[in-house]
Amino acid sequence: MNLPNILQEFLKAQKLFDSTAFSNCFSNQATVFDEGKIYKGKEEIKHWNEKSNNEFQTLFEVQDFSTREHTILLKINISGSFDGSPALLNFYFRTDDSLITALIITG
Repeated sequence: MNLPNILQEFLKAQKLFDSTAFSNCFSNQATVFDEGKIYKGKEEIKHWNEKSNNEFQTLFEVQDFSTREHTILLKINISGSFDGSPALLNFYFRTDDSLITALIITG
């Protein structure tokens, strides 16, 4: 799978449970939508990722990759210590200047 560099960095940061490196994949004004909540900016994204890592130790396994117009879709199998694990989720990314500007996660 030939993923854009920023998504490779995103996946690497998650694999290492490195919330600082994870949040550095995002622009300063980036937004993340997950489970009905919106996280804005690097600090909120970092705290969201830290909380998730501490509670669930989530692991990502990319199942599929596609692009359409300005959106990149990764289908990711997520496993961890949460009810319903593993779960196949859709990660919709928008990027600009090699950073993630928006991420929407759906089931």
